[in-house]
Amino acid sequence: MTESASFFGVPDPIFKDKEILRISHLPAGDRIIGRDEELRSLADAIKDAQHGGTPNNVLIYGKTGTGKSLCSKYITRDLTTVAADNDITVGVAYVDCFQESTETQTVRAIATALNDPDLTDVTIPHAGVSTSSYYQRLWDIIDSRLDVAIVILDEIDKLQDDNVLMQLSRATESGKLDQSTLGVIGISNKIRYRDSLNERVKSSLSERELVFPPYDATQLRAILTSRADAFREDVLTNAVIPKVAALAAKEHGDARKAIDILRYAGEIADEHDDTEVTVEYVDEAHDREEHAQLRELIANQPEHSKYLLQALALRAQEEATAEADIPTKRVYSAYEIVCKREGIDPLRPRRVRDLLSELAFLSVIDQNRKGRGKGQGAHTVNRLVDDPALVIEACQSA
Repeated sequence: MTESASFFGVPDPIFKDKEILRISHLPAGDRIIGRDEELRSLADAIKDAQHGGTPNNVLIYGKTGTGKSLCSKYITRDLTTVAADNDITVGVAYVDCFQESTETQTVRAIATALNDPDLTDVTIPHAGVSTSSYYQRLWDIIDSRLDVAIVILDEIDKLQDDNVLMQLSRATESGKLDQSTLGVIGISNKIRYRDSLNERVKSSLSERELVFPPYDATQLRAILTSRADAFREDVLTNAVIPKVAALAAKEHGDARKAIDILRYAGEIADEHDDTEVTVEYVDEAHDREEHAQLRELIANQPEHSKYLLQALALRAQEEATAEADIPTKRVYSAYEIVCKREGIDPLRPRRVRDLLSELAFLSVIDQNRKGRGKGQGAHTVNRLVDDPALVIEACQSA
């Protein structure tokens, strides 16, 4: 390498604007595909805020990559613009509860997102302040500069307790806010999340509930086509987008994964110094994405869910196939062995059945009811979606 040579500054031969294929990218409304009904329902739930009224609290359920966060961010941004035309100031705080899971962390993140120190003369220190002080600063911020605050709590099921939800959902009713009002949009992958809530929180938080279904192949193809301008002209071969859409629809209906696969395919083509993205690169990208997503998904699971996955993987290895149907009773006996090895007391069978159902909802495993034979009734069987060795490795490294 000569002294004047550089690894940077060379025009990207594949991508024109890779940011379009990032998860953080918030597209315009006409690029949000297949979610017209969900957008209308969410807008209807919070529409009173455009005139300074109290928005409904909303819980949104759906698997990863079904547009929950995207639609919530888009609708609240649209609301903020329309409300401003009515001389109503709406502030939106987006909080990732996986990152900010304690009550103190969550309240601090909300206050930071809604604050403008030049207008409120309120500071939000990172530490050294009690939780109650963060709450008081939050109420002061909202009352001093906003007519309406909307708090989006993504992965709301990762919150460690319900108190923050109690405080937020009853802020106006309890007199914490005097001049303003507040609404909460909670987002969860767990369809049974509401059942875990305190009864008082449940009654006030889930005024509206929405379920986002997985995307089908046609919708995924339209989503990918709408983002094809991330690539330079004539880089994508004709079969690439249909291939990615078909793979994603068959396995998960997850737009986020589909977009990731498309981006990975472009990056792999660049690694090979190719000027075209072909279906061969899609296959390689799919394998890379599959491993990365499995590790990420398992890393986000509770410890006992990881133990259950290891137990199911061990039983599948005994059967010499990942496609083996393992009765829940056999999964539980292997789970007890894993717990003993880890020095942890196993959960009761009923709770284990709930955790297995949650894993099935997240498409980490498949569950079916299967007959035992004539007159013997039926039982639930469990099957891994991924290779047992890969699952065990992901559980142990998470």
